[in-house]
Amino acid sequence: MTLQQLAYFVAIADVRSFTRAADLTGVAQPTLSRQLRALEDELGAPLVNRGKAVTLTPAGDAVLPLARRMLADADSARTAVAEIVGLRRGNLRIGATPSLCIGVLADVLRVFHEQHPEIHLQLAENGSQSLVRDLARGALDVALVIVPPTGVDPALHITPLLRERLSVASPRSGRAPSTRGSMSITELSRRPLVMVRQGYDLREVTLQAFREAGVTPRFAVEGAEMDAVLRLVEAGTGVAVVPDLIFTGRPRLRRTVLTPPLYRTVAIARRTDIAPIQSAQAFTDTLLSFLGDVSAIGGLSSDVQILHRW
Repeated sequence: MTLQQLAYFVAIADVRSFTRAADLTGVAQPTLSRQLRALEDELGAPLVNRGKAVTLTPAGDAVLPLARRMLADADSARTAVAEIVGLRRGNLRIGATPSLCIGVLADVLRVFHEQHPEIHLQLAENGSQSLVRDLARGALDVALVIVPPTGVDPALHITPLLRERLSVASPRSGRAPSTRGSMSITELSRRPLVMVRQGYDLREVTLQAFREAGVTPRFAVEGAEMDAVLRLVEAGTGVAVVPDLIFTGRPRLRRTVLTPPLYRTVAIARRTDIAPIQSAQAFTDTLLSFLGDVSAIGGLSSDVQILHRW
């Protein structure tokens, strides 16, 4: 069994075509077919159904996630060795939720790029559930995720970074949703709500709060990304439940706290079965240092608590 054979198999699994897989991997189709057959002989079972439609056999389904991980580990090994011998180039694949991309991550990436200009940064913006899956299959080196109430995947090592409150965002140009500066979920249910799409932890936390209060939300717009949510709120379409870090540098938004309060915990995550590459560790150090500096000068809301200091 070779890594090249595994790469051919993964390519076939991804595009479900021998011809396109050969084009994707830059090899002649007969060579790809021959190498896949050798892999199947080594494993003792066919991995692919060779019919009009290319599908995976049960054995192929079982091997695919292992093959992806082995290839990702091989890439990590090459990168780590290159860095050790002094080659300070390469890629760092970072994942983050949309609210964190809009908030703290933009400044952290600026600082990191200034410190390490030869590291090529690739940013994946998605919900925590998708980011965790990408980490597990080796598609990301590190990710900023929201810690779910049920706990995290044991295959991941997490470092809790901060605990922040979720508040109601409304347009500052309009009437405040509450004259007290705070409101309950029941009061919020009487307001038109702008909601992020399915798959984001912020959505699940918010809807769970509605269920626990025994009320139903009134959606003005449902299924938007975070940047669209904020623009819709600023335009007066409705209100939204957002993390407190969102309000920094957004004078067009008014913050109204929820009572009882809603919180979420932000963590940085990586796989436990491989050591972090040097660029990922450097990014983590930059992130922790930045959060410490911002906290020290009072740049964070009093409802944002730093959980890990550099």
